[in-house]
Amino acid sequence: MTEITADNAARQPFMPLMRELVRSYQAFTAYDAKGLKPFGLTVPQADVIFTLGNTEGITFKEIGELTLTTKGTLTGIVDRLEARGLVRRVQENDDRRRTRVCLTAKGDKLFRGVFPRHIRYLKQRFDRLGRKEREQAEQSLRKLRDIFD
Repeated sequence: MTEITADNAARQPFMPLMRELVRSYQAFTAYDAKGLKPFGLTVPQADVIFTLGNTEGITFKEIGELTLTTKGTLTGIVDRLEARGLVRRVQENDDRRRTRVCLTAKGDKLFRGVFPRHIRYLKQRFDRLGRKEREQAEQSLRKLRDIFD
């Protein structure tokens, strides 16, 4: 095994894969953001609204787990959505430390209008892959994630 040095580090065999993974993620997030811009939503805001859709509300902890957003970041996102009248905080009766976040009527209307449209927008690109290609990509990405978990 060759020692990794400053001279050969950038030439490691996994570097092209790492670069392509990052470029793919950047391309996806840029496309995702472009599709949400007409609705006045950022990707993290849409993620929270889409996660809350079709629920009676969920806790901050659950939103964080489902959206992979940190608690500090999530608080700011919910604050901004609440200021726009799209979500509200509800204290749990049995545990005052637990707060559920729920869509308001305005938030639910936004969810019902934007979510299907945005999924159709993303589907246009994902449909360029066949079923087998999607399954292979998903399997490869899962394996990569498992390597780093």
